[in-house]
Amino acid sequence: MTERLYYTDSYLTEFQARVTDASPDRMRIYLDRTAFYPTSGGQPFDLGTLGGIPVTEIADDDDRIAHLLSAPLIGNEVSCEIDWDRRFDHMQQHTGQHLLSSVFIEVIGAPTVSFHLGAESATIDLGCPSIQPEQLRAVEERANRLVFENRSVSTAFENPSDELGLRKQSAREGVLRIVSIEGLDRSACGGTHVRATGEIGPILLRKLDRVRGNVRVEFLCGMRAVGRARADYEALAQIARAFSAPLDESPALVTALVEKAQDADKARRRLSVELAGARGRELYSQTEPGPEGLRKTMRRVKAISEELRTEAQRFAAGAKAVMLVLADEPPSALLTASKDSGWNAGDWLKAALAKAGGRGGGSASMAQGSVPSPAALDAIAQDF
Repeated sequence: MTERLYYTDSYLTEFQARVTDASPDRMRIYLDRTAFYPTSGGQPFDLGTLGGIPVTEIADDDDRIAHLLSAPLIGNEVSCEIDWDRRFDHMQQHTGQHLLSSVFIEVIGAPTVSFHLGAESATIDLGCPSIQPEQLRAVEERANRLVFENRSVSTAFENPSDELGLRKQSAREGVLRIVSIEGLDRSACGGTHVRATGEIGPILLRKLDRVRGNVRVEFLCGMRAVGRARADYEALAQIARAFSAPLDESPALVTALVEKAQDADKARRRLSVELAGARGRELYSQTEPGPEGLRKTMRRVKAISEELRTEAQRFAAGAKAVMLVLADEPPSALLTASKDSGWNAGDWLKAALAKAGGRGGGSASMAQGSVPSPAALDAIAQDF
């Protein structure tokens, strides 16, 4: 059994330990005592060194903790050191999660379903269908006020009972490790935490996502929040400089520009369709009727676009007209036919495609389908 020093002192960064077991290559080490935290409860493992050798992973192995190293460890008495920057960052995020989970219940009645601490941000999944922006702002403000109050955070070991006053009942048996935020929260937790809410630092709530009927909230605490806020500011400042406008006016300018671009795109698509229709009518007038008065034309193109589809429809809007379009990317065919042409576009193209190893179909006036390769289009062209 490994004595878990982080249970009683999250701030311990250096300690001595004795090797009790090891893999044959001496790169998986078990110690009699450790301050290294293994991945558990949504919190990642610690990093650092054992005897000067970098730790690559810490894993919970029943009642022992395995220390995976980048090189073999020599000797059985070891000086160990925790990567404090990583540890303290995890302490801030994890304690911030406890505080936020309590505040989400207090402000909007949303319980925490799960927690994940990532390399750049952390997330809480809440058991509620949705959260409004004003609710998120209220939670963020309340959480930061509790940070400013610098409430104490403490740990204690207590026997299970219905009178523990936990935010969420624990399924664990035996003595529970209880992490408490003064006057706010009591949770059974084995993770590492700061000594007071002031050490959490600023709390920043960001995007919301719907995940399996719950709401996932991305949040950052401490220097993560500061770094993200700085990055967000610089991105917005760059946009403001591009507009030669004050920072606060940039969102409205971006919205106006997007709306203008959308209007321009709609106008462009409308003109493209009109132009395609004009090309179809012009093509019809330039196509000489056959012996029976039928105007037939065929085009080979790279791809079938919406404009090309409109052009083919406009061609077939004339009397006794049939137009076939063959495209290479992907190998496909489009056929349009006027009502008085004597052609059923769907029937003819379905048969032609099947003969060429493809499939498709459509109505009497327009049909479309695909074939396995561009070479298969040649057979359709020969039958047309």
